[in-house]
Amino acid sequence: MTMGLDTSVVLRLLTGEPNVQARKALQWLREAKASGSTPVISDLVASEVYFALQHHFGVSKVEALRNLSLFLASGDVTADGVVATVLATPGLASAKPGFVDRLIHEQYLRGGAAGMVTFEKAARALAKVKLLDI
Repeated sequence: MTMGLDTSVVLRLLTGEPNVQARKALQWLREAKASGSTPVISDLVASEVYFALQHHFGVSKVEALRNLSLFLASGDVTADGVVATVLATPGLASAKPGFVDRLIHEQYLRGGAAGMVTFEKAARALAKVKLLDI
C-alpha cells in the first residue's frame, strides 16, 4: 500500500530536526521500504518543503532544490506529480519564473489545460502562456 508523505515528515527526513521526530520518520520510511512500499510526495508537499527549508531552516534556494532533487532521486520515495520534471530544469534556483510557478504551469499543461493565464511577466519564458498586460 502506497502512503503519501506530509510536509512535516519530509522536513524531518531532510533536516534531521527535531531529532526524535526525524528518527521516527526514518524508522517508518525504512519499514515501508522493507515491506515493498515506496512512499509518494505530492507537488504541493514539494512546494511547502521548498519554502519551509528556506524560511524556517535558513537553507538557500539552491540547497532546497538540491535536497528535494536528491531525496526524489534516492529511490526511497517517488513523486506523484510533475515535481521531478520541474526539478530537472537547468538553473532552476535562479530561473524566472521560479520553482513553484513552473510547478503550477506544468500541472495545468499535464492536466489538459490549453495553457496558463498570468500577470507574471517572467512566465513569458514558458510555453502556452497568456500574459495579461496592464
